[in-house]
Amino acid sequence: MTSTAPSDELQARRELARQVTLVELLDRILDKGVVISGEITLAVADIDLVEVGLRALIASVDRLERLRPETTDV
Repeated sequence: MTSTAPSDELQARRELARQVTLVELLDRILDKGVVISGEITLAVADIDLVEVGLRALIASVDRLERLRPETTDV
């Protein structure tokens, strides 16, 4: 019969706690929403050739519908 070492058991508990934390983090991000933005510039010989601005909104559909202003259909 084999027994698990205390360090293995402690590591398993930490892993489980981290998984719960990641699920809670994802739930909070989807509930509140997050905007990620950035810029990319492609340059050669210190001359800017292409500049791209990026913006992404990450949120649940439910949250976006709650934030959308009420509109009336004609």
